[in-house]
Amino acid sequence: MAWNEPGGNKDPWGGGNRGNNDGPPDLDEALKNLQKTLGGLFGGKKAGNTGGSSGGTSGFGWTLVALALIALLLIYGFMGAGIVNEQERAVVLRLGVYNQTLEPGFRWNPPLIDKVYPVNVTKVRQWSTSEQMLTKDLNIVDIKLSVQYIINDAQEFVLRVRDPESSLKQATNSALRHVAGSTLMHDILTEGRERVAYEIQDRLQAYLNAYQTGISVEKVNIEDSNPPREVQDAFDDVIKAREDEERYKNQAQTYANGILPEARGAAQRVIEEATAYKEQVIAKAEGEAKRFEYLLNEYKKSPEVTRQRLYLDAIEDVMSNASKVLVDVEGGNNMLYLPLDKIINTSQQATSRGLNSSEMDQVVNDVMDQLRREAAINSRRREGR
Repeated sequence: MAWNEPGGNKDPWGGGNRGNNDGPPDLDEALKNLQKTLGGLFGGKKAGNTGGSSGGTSGFGWTLVALALIALLLIYGFMGAGIVNEQERAVVLRLGVYNQTLEPGFRWNPPLIDKVYPVNVTKVRQWSTSEQMLTKDLNIVDIKLSVQYIINDAQEFVLRVRDPESSLKQATNSALRHVAGSTLMHDILTEGRERVAYEIQDRLQAYLNAYQTGISVEKVNIEDSNPPREVQDAFDDVIKAREDEERYKNQAQTYANGILPEARGAAQRVIEEATAYKEQVIAKAEGEAKRFEYLLNEYKKSPEVTRQRLYLDAIEDVMSNASKVLVDVEGGNNMLYLPLDKIINTSQQATSRGLNSSEMDQVVNDVMDQLRREAAINSRRREGR
């Protein structure tokens, strides 16, 4: 007979015979039966031996255990959650082995399984040092140097080298010693400092790449470089002497820049004058030759007239340059002296005193009249003899 048929006293919930009650099973009784079953599975005492109060206490305990497990699961989940900032990259190790590098954003990694190392890859870090170095010319120089760097590979920075920044310091000292040892002291202390800084940066970056530190050198600055304090005064004297030398060189160069163009200009002027004189002489000679040819042709046509004209032209040229003239008096042995130079000087003095042209002509006429009178007197004397 089925359990749900009338007259059957079977209860599918394990309640046994319940008389003539044909309704649904009791929920409290069902829960008690479930607790008994769980208690038997986990080694608890049976309800027949402990009574009702013991069964209720056992059910409350299991509820607390379940709540504790849920709380632990929530705490575990929260412990694995995190955020990678925009400036960071996160290196993840799973059970001690590299797993991945996380980009900026939300992350969740199971605690005790994954270990996360966030690394700031945009921050510019700086490290400074001050060392005494031996230069190529066997001098000692104090150098104060600073290195600016960033982390460009988070995986290498975390995993490849135990202490990357310590390696950076050691590599910097090594590069500094190498470059300073191959450079003269004068270059390190004066205009060669920038070149030395570039060489140190290149060599330092090569060392860091070889070590796989994940560090990128942004800039190396030589903040200060000085000789040792013991020889500072002597070095200052040397610097002053070099500055004086440079100043004298600049002054000499300035003087040369002023003299050379002037000398070149004078030389060019002399050359141009010589060239002009040469062309003038050649042109004059060619003109005289042409003139002689023309005169020769005219002379052939009328020799006597041409000869007389040439004679008069020659006398005119000669007399125009003479300052004294002797005039032969006809019929006598004496010659008349005409002081043209004095006449000219008198004319110049009269001009300087402010005489006009009519007054000057009057003076000349008076002189000529006086000369004529003297000539007449001399002539009568000769006739009276």
